[in-house]
Amino acid sequence: MKKRNWKKILTVVIIIGSSFAILGGLTCLGINIYVRNLVSERILTVDEASKLEADCILVLGSGIKLDGTPGKVLTDRLDKSLALYENGAAPKLLMSGDHGRTNYDEVNAMKNYAMERGVPSEDVFMDHAGFSTYESMYRAAAIFEVEKTVIVTQKYHLYRSIYNALSMGIDAYGVASDLESYKGSFSREIREFLAIAKDFVYCIFQPKPTYLGEVIPVSGNGDLTNG
Repeated sequence: MKKRNWKKILTVVIIIGSSFAILGGLTCLGINIYVRNLVSERILTVDEASKLEADCILVLGSGIKLDGTPGKVLTDRLDKSLALYENGAAPKLLMSGDHGRTNYDEVNAMKNYAMERGVPSEDVFMDHAGFSTYESMYRAAAIFEVEKTVIVTQKYHLYRSIYNALSMGIDAYGVASDLESYKGSFSREIREFLAIAKDFVYCIFQPKPTYLGEVIPVSGNGDLTNG
Protein backbone atom coordinates (compact mmCIF):
# COMPACT_ATOMS: atom_id res chain seq x y z
CA MET A 1 0.00 0.00 0.00
CA LYS A 2 1.27 3.46 -0.88
CA LYS A 3 2.50 5.78 1.83
CA ARG A 4 -0.22 8.31 0.96
CA ASN A 5 -2.95 5.71 1.52
CA TRP A 6 -1.53 4.87 4.96
CA LYS A 7 -1.69 8.53 5.87
CA LYS A 8 -5.36 8.69 4.83
CA ILE A 9 -6.21 5.61 6.88
CA LEU A 10 -4.35 6.97 9.91
CA THR A 11 -6.17 10.30 9.58
CA VAL A 12 -9.55 8.56 9.50
CA VAL A 13 -8.65 6.42 12.54
CA ILE A 14 -7.56 9.51 14.48
CA ILE A 15 -10.77 11.37 13.58
CA ILE A 16 -12.97 8.41 14.58
CA GLY A 17 -11.03 7.87 17.81
CA SER A 18 -11.22 11.56 18.70
CA SER A 19 -14.97 11.58 18.03
CA PHE A 20 -15.52 8.65 20.37
CA ALA A 21 -13.34 10.28 23.03
CA ILE A 22 -15.29 13.53 22.78
CA LEU A 23 -18.60 11.66 22.88
CA GLY A 24 -17.45 9.66 25.91
CA GLY A 25 -16.31 12.80 27.70
CA LEU A 26 -19.58 14.57 27.03
CA THR A 27 -21.53 11.53 28.22
CA CYS A 28 -19.54 11.44 31.48
CA LEU A 29 -20.08 15.17 31.91
CA GLY A 30 -23.83 14.82 31.39
CA ILE A 31 -24.07 11.97 33.89
CA ASN A 32 -22.04 13.92 36.46
CA ILE A 33 -24.27 16.97 36.11
CA TYR A 34 -27.40 14.83 36.43
CA VAL A 35 -26.19 12.93 39.52
CA ARG A 36 -24.92 16.04 41.31
CA ASN A 37 -28.09 18.02 40.65
CA LEU A 38 -30.28 15.11 41.74
CA VAL A 39 -28.67 14.63 45.16
CA SER A 40 -27.20 18.03 46.04
CA GLU A 41 -30.11 18.96 48.32
CA ARG A 42 -29.52 15.77 50.31
CA ILE A 43 -26.13 16.99 51.53
CA LEU A 44 -26.82 18.37 55.00
CA THR A 45 -25.12 19.83 58.05
CA VAL A 46 -24.72 17.84 61.26
CA ASP A 47 -27.62 19.72 62.84
CA GLU A 48 -29.91 19.12 59.86
CA ALA A 49 -29.02 15.43 59.63
CA SER A 50 -29.57 14.96 63.36
CA LYS A 51 -33.31 15.51 62.84
CA LEU A 52 -33.74 12.71 60.29
CA GLU A 53 -34.20 9.76 62.68
CA ALA A 54 -32.13 7.53 60.40
CA ASP A 55 -31.47 3.81 60.92
CA CYS A 56 -27.72 4.29 60.94
CA ILE A 57 -24.80 6.51 60.11
CA LEU A 58 -22.93 4.85 57.23
CA VAL A 59 -19.20 5.60 57.29
CA LEU A 60 -17.25 4.72 54.15
CA GLY A 61 -13.76 3.30 54.56
CA SER A 62 -10.50 4.80 53.37
CA GLY A 63 -6.81 4.14 53.84
CA ILE A 64 -5.28 3.05 57.12
CA LYS A 65 -1.70 3.51 58.34
CA LEU A 66 0.93 0.78 58.59
CA ASP A 67 0.16 0.46 62.30
CA GLY A 68 -3.48 -0.33 61.49
CA THR A 69 -4.95 2.98 62.65
CA PRO A 70 -7.10 5.24 60.42
CA GLY A 71 -5.36 7.63 58.05
CA LYS A 72 -6.21 11.33 57.99
CA VAL A 73 -9.06 11.11 55.45
CA LEU A 74 -10.67 8.25 57.36
CA THR A 75 -10.12 9.92 60.74
CA ASP A 76 -12.04 12.97 59.55
CA ARG A 77 -14.91 10.74 58.39
CA LEU A 78 -14.98 9.01 61.76
CA ASP A 79 -14.90 12.25 63.74
CA LYS A 80 -17.83 13.62 61.74
CA SER A 81 -19.77 10.38 62.18
CA LEU A 82 -19.21 10.52 65.94
CA ALA A 83 -20.55 14.07 66.03
CA LEU A 84 -23.68 12.83 64.28
CA TYR A 85 -24.01 9.86 66.65
CA GLU A 86 -23.65 12.09 69.70
CA ASN A 87 -26.28 14.47 68.27
CA GLY A 88 -28.75 11.60 67.89
CA ALA A 89 -28.79 11.36 64.10
CA ALA A 90 -29.03 7.56 64.38
CA PRO A 91 -28.62 4.91 67.09
CA LYS A 92 -26.14 2.81 65.11
CA LEU A 93 -22.92 3.23 63.12
CA LEU A 94 -22.24 1.07 60.06
CA MET A 95 -18.55 0.96 59.14
CA SER A 96 -18.19 -0.19 55.54
CA GLY A 97 -14.74 -0.83 54.14
CA ASP A 98 -12.12 -3.21 52.85
CA HIS A 99 -11.24 -6.26 54.95
CA GLY A 100 -10.46 -8.52 52.05
CA ARG A 101 -6.98 -9.44 53.35
CA THR A 102 -5.82 -10.63 56.73
CA ASN A 103 -3.17 -7.90 56.88
CA TYR A 104 -5.44 -5.03 55.81
CA ASP A 105 -8.52 -4.24 57.88
CA GLU A 106 -10.28 -0.90 57.58
CA VAL A 107 -13.45 -1.82 59.42
CA ASN A 108 -11.96 -3.03 62.71
CA ALA A 109 -9.76 0.08 62.73
CA MET A 110 -12.93 2.15 62.31
CA LYS A 111 -14.84 0.29 65.03
CA ASN A 112 -11.93 0.48 67.47
CA TYR A 113 -11.66 4.23 66.87
CA ALA A 114 -15.35 4.69 67.72
CA MET A 115 -15.22 2.44 70.78
CA GLU A 116 -12.14 4.25 72.14
CA ARG A 117 -14.30 7.38 72.09
CA GLY A 118 -17.10 5.86 74.09
CA VAL A 119 -19.41 4.24 71.54
CA PRO A 120 -20.74 0.87 72.80
CA SER A 121 -19.59 -2.10 70.74
CA GLU A 122 -23.16 -3.23 70.08
CA ASP A 123 -23.89 0.10 68.37
CA VAL A 124 -21.14 -0.38 65.77
CA PHE A 125 -21.72 -2.69 62.80
CA MET A 126 -18.95 -3.67 60.38
CA ASP A 127 -19.36 -4.46 56.70
CA HIS A 128 -16.15 -6.36 55.98
CA ALA A 129 -16.86 -6.55 52.23
CA GLY A 130 -17.44 -2.90 51.39
CA PHE A 131 -14.84 -3.06 48.62
CA SER A 132 -16.31 -0.17 46.64
CA THR A 133 -18.89 2.55 47.04
CA TYR A 134 -21.36 0.57 44.93
CA GLU A 135 -20.84 -2.61 46.95
CA SER A 136 -21.16 -0.74 50.24
CA MET A 137 -24.59 0.58 49.24
CA TYR A 138 -25.78 -2.71 47.76
CA ARG A 139 -24.82 -4.56 50.93
CA ALA A 140 -26.26 -1.84 53.20
CA ALA A 141 -29.66 -2.54 51.65
CA ALA A 142 -29.39 -6.30 51.12
CA ILE A 143 -27.42 -7.45 54.18
CA PHE A 144 -28.03 -4.80 56.81
CA GLU A 145 -31.58 -3.89 55.71
CA VAL A 146 -30.87 -0.16 55.91
CA GLU A 147 -33.90 1.91 54.94
CA LYS A 148 -32.75 5.40 55.91
CA THR A 149 -29.17 6.51 56.43
CA VAL A 150 -26.77 9.40 56.77
CA ILE A 151 -23.62 8.77 54.75
CA VAL A 152 -20.34 10.29 55.89
CA THR A 153 -17.45 10.87 53.49
CA GLN A 154 -15.68 13.80 51.86
CA LYS A 155 -17.94 16.02 49.77
CA TYR A 156 -16.51 15.05 46.38
CA HIS A 157 -17.49 11.45 47.18
CA LEU A 158 -20.93 12.16 48.63
CA TYR A 159 -22.74 12.68 45.33
CA ARG A 160 -21.95 9.19 44.04
CA SER A 161 -22.49 7.61 47.45
CA ILE A 162 -25.95 9.11 47.90
CA TYR A 163 -26.95 8.30 44.31
CA ASN A 164 -25.89 4.67 44.69
CA ALA A 165 -27.81 4.36 47.95
CA LEU A 166 -30.95 5.88 46.44
CA SER A 167 -30.68 3.42 43.53
CA MET A 168 -30.72 0.59 46.08
CA GLY A 169 -33.94 1.89 47.61
CA ILE A 170 -32.33 3.58 50.63
CA ASP A 171 -33.56 7.00 51.72
CA ALA A 172 -30.06 8.45 51.87
CA TYR A 173 -28.59 11.76 52.95
CA GLY A 174 -25.00 12.83 53.42
CA VAL A 175 -22.78 14.93 55.63
CA ALA A 176 -19.40 16.04 54.29
CA SER A 177 -16.33 15.29 56.38
CA ASP A 178 -13.94 17.80 54.80
CA LEU A 179 -12.19 19.14 57.88
CA GLU A 180 -9.16 20.35 55.88
CA SER A 181 -7.54 20.23 52.44
CA TYR A 182 -6.11 16.84 51.48
CA LYS A 183 -3.05 15.93 49.48
CA GLY A 184 -4.01 14.51 46.08
CA SER A 185 -7.46 16.12 46.04
CA PHE A 186 -7.26 17.00 42.33
CA SER A 187 -6.49 13.44 41.25
CA ARG A 188 -9.34 12.20 43.46
CA GLU A 189 -11.73 14.60 41.73
CA ILE A 190 -10.67 13.31 38.31
CA ARG A 191 -11.14 9.69 39.34
CA GLU A 192 -14.50 10.55 40.88
CA PHE A 193 -15.66 12.13 37.61
CA LEU A 194 -15.14 8.78 35.89
CA ALA A 195 -16.41 6.74 38.85
CA ILE A 196 -19.74 8.57 38.86
CA ALA A 197 -20.31 7.53 35.24
CA LYS A 198 -19.26 3.94 36.01
CA ASP A 199 -21.55 3.61 39.01
CA PHE A 200 -24.41 5.21 37.08
CA VAL A 201 -24.25 2.21 34.73
CA TYR A 202 -23.87 -0.21 37.65
CA CYS A 203 -26.99 1.22 39.27
CA ILE A 204 -28.97 0.53 36.10
CA PHE A 205 -28.01 -3.14 35.85
CA GLN A 206 -27.29 -3.71 39.58
CA PRO A 207 -24.76 -6.57 39.41
CA LYS A 208 -24.32 -8.47 42.67
CA PRO A 209 -21.38 -7.46 44.88
CA THR A 210 -18.35 -9.66 45.49
CA TYR A 211 -20.02 -11.18 48.56
CA LEU A 212 -23.53 -11.29 49.94
CA GLY A 213 -24.29 -13.56 52.88
CA GLU A 214 -26.51 -13.76 55.95
CA VAL A 215 -28.85 -10.87 56.71
CA ILE A 216 -27.80 -8.86 59.79
CA PRO A 217 -30.34 -6.06 60.40
CA VAL A 218 -28.71 -2.81 61.49
CA SER A 219 -31.46 -2.47 64.08
CA GLY A 220 -29.90 -5.33 66.08
CA ASN A 221 -26.57 -5.95 67.77
CA GLY A 222 -23.39 -4.81 66.05
CA ASP A 223 -21.35 -7.47 67.82
CA LEU A 224 -22.76 -10.00 65.36
CA THR A 225 -20.37 -8.50 62.78
CA ASN A 226 -17.26 -8.81 64.94
CA GLY A 227 -14.37 -10.68 63.44
